[in-house]
Amino acid sequence: MSNYFDTITEELKEYFHTLSPEIPDFIYEYVEAPEMKRLAGIGISCGTDHSKLFHNKIFYSRLDHSVGVSLIVWNFTKSKKQALAGLFHDIANPAFSHCIDFFHGDYENQESTEEPTTEIIANSTYIMERLKRDNIKLDEVKDYKLYPVADNKTPRVSADRLEYTFSNGFSMEDIWEKGEISKIYNNIRILKNEDGIDEIGFEDFKIAENFVDKIKVLWLGWINHKDRFLMQAIADILKLMVEANLLTEKDFYNYSEHKIINKAKTCGISRIKNAIANLQNATEVFESDSPKDGVYNINCLGKHRYIDPLVMHNGKVCRLSNISEKTKNNIENYLAYDMTKYIYSNFDI
Repeated sequence: MSNYFDTITEELKEYFHTLSPEIPDFIYEYVEAPEMKRLAGIGISCGTDHSKLFHNKIFYSRLDHSVGVSLIVWNFTKSKKQALAGLFHDIANPAFSHCIDFFHGDYENQESTEEPTTEIIANSTYIMERLKRDNIKLDEVKDYKLYPVADNKTPRVSADRLEYTFSNGFSMEDIWEKGEISKIYNNIRILKNEDGIDEIGFEDFKIAENFVDKIKVLWLGWINHKDRFLMQAIADILKLMVEANLLTEKDFYNYSEHKIINKAKTCGISRIKNAIANLQNATEVFESDSPKDGVYNINCLGKHRYIDPLVMHNGKVCRLSNISEKTKNNIENYLAYDMTKYIYSNFDI
């Protein structure tokens, strides 16, 4: 089997070296665990790679994201334990990622898929042999929430939140100009937040303000009508497949997204075949104050994902929204987005 770093594009290698000029040997080694390599078949964009509702630029996998998070953590902490916790943070991610949270009814927190993380690491002979060799305990790498540079609460900036903001900006959208990620990243430092805890922040007010202004399009993309519609539709198609004994929930953690879609498209059940075909070919959705008869409707909230970074200003560490009217307005407008409408299609599932 090919080494992961031998299979990625030159552009992705360049991006990774922006996140960390040094890629330590242990990342090269641990990323080859079978439990990590499985993530190569899972997109970071929660199913949006598979419908004409979206026009993603490239397929960016959960494995790519995990490596990026690990490199950011390593770059700023030089801690092997923290970097490994970052590398493993999505090891329990199922096919279609947070669509499975919708499957479980966890629309707003989107954390139901994190539960098997410890079990998956503990059951990995490959990983556990190397952790023992490196004198690292499972408890030190099983939960990246232990390390605030790796993960923290929205809207604070963590390696996880920063990486998917960068990568969504070139995989789902096309918002970065050449060299822009490097310019932004080189301005980042570890600062102490309001609670005296380490947090990723910015040295320059203008760079921070422009960064937030640019990524607001991503925030909306993660909760807009099309995104919530697609995630719930995938969840409901998967429910149909489980009910028809075409899949089990364990298969979400064994199969790639493409394998599951092909299984739906080639099964002998017309309802499932038509549902996946209609979803893949859909180009628009509609909103209404009430459900529409005879078509597929959804009505659910989503998880707010946005950033209000720390920044150095006049010798002090400030939360950007407290000193930038533009940032404050961007956040308020985003949080005011109406998710109460019914969203429907011109087909049924």
